Amino acid sequence: MSLCSYENLKKILFKLDPETAHTLASIGLRTVTNCPLLLRFFKNRYFVTHPMLQQEIFGRTFQNPVGLGAGFDKNGQYIAAMPTLGFGFTEIGTVTPRPQDGNPKPRLFRLIEDNSIQNAMGFNNKGSYYMLQQLKKLYFFDYPIGINIGKNKITPENEALRDYETLFKAFKDHGDYIVINISSPNTPGLRDLQNEHFIKAIFAMAKEITSQPVLLKIAPDMEPEDAISLCKTAVDAGAAGIIATNTTIDYSLTPHARNFGGISGALLKEKSYQLFKAIGKELYGKTLLISVGGIDSAEEAYRRIKAGASLVQVYSMLVYKGPALIKEINEGLITLLQKDGYNHISEAIGADYK
Repeated sequence: MSLCSYENLKKILFKLDPETAHTLASIGLRTVTNCPLLLRFFKNRYFVTHPMLQQEIFGRTFQNPVGLGAGFDKNGQYIAAMPTLGFGFTEIGTVTPRPQDGNPKPRLFRLIEDNSIQNAMGFNNKGSYYMLQQLKKLYFFDYPIGINIGKNKITPENEALRDYETLFKAFKDHGDYIVINISSPNTPGLRDLQNEHFIKAIFAMAKEITSQPVLLKIAPDMEPEDAISLCKTAVDAGAAGIIATNTTIDYSLTPHARNFGGISGALLKEKSYQLFKAIGKELYGKTLLISVGGIDSAEEAYRRIKAGASLVQVYSMLVYKGPALIKEINEGLITLLQKDGYNHISEAIGADYK
């Protein structure tokens, strides 16, 4: 699907409620997944693989560095379809131990003037057992998968570790990495867990349960020195990497924002980049770094890579630009790497600090 044809489809989708449009897109992906001819056609059209982009991370080959951010495939239902959109890896979830409906509707909004999205979904998902069954179907599917985990809304803060313990045990033999989500603004009290005591406790517990790489995803609304301190604590406690950032609750970014939920997309771009760069300056070379938040072009992805990102993730900008965006980013990265005289993406990662 070209950018032009997606623009026509977008006109139709944008007339629908955002959750309804999401459901329709999901039906389309399910159709592709169940049709080998369509799978092959779209993968050949959008999936970019090139020796310059391939990386070995967590013992797996990532054919390109652009992945789908958590939040779209909450229940692991569309994993097999992700290569058809061009993604080199996917992150499923956020999944909670027990199923939950999430927050009341309406809870998903397009900020069209800002090329952004505001969501207050609240970890709506079918729970860990359902997700586990989806993963068990993927015996012969060779594709990097991250699993993003969070606590149930009804679980009090002082019992949060129990929820994460349940999730570590459920997924310890599945996926390629696990992400601790304590940075969503849509579960009351969740961001309060972004503290040194909880970080040390959860990573100590994770090491006892699983040998999977476990990463921490942080919010963009922290002061840089606090974010750096928290990330250093996580790495010292055993984190295999840092993902920065989740959505923002800085509603001053636009007059179009509601006073609840998290903002993603273009409005988050600079805020996410600045915090990521601050973290990268301190932690590049010490842990794996993944950047997410407003990435909408090869140039922006390259900026994050030079700031220390081995991988980048896209979600909201896919809504505005369509699947051609992922192909454009990957092909653009090859051009930018060649322009700067690099033979491989690894030479550009952290170039700002070399």
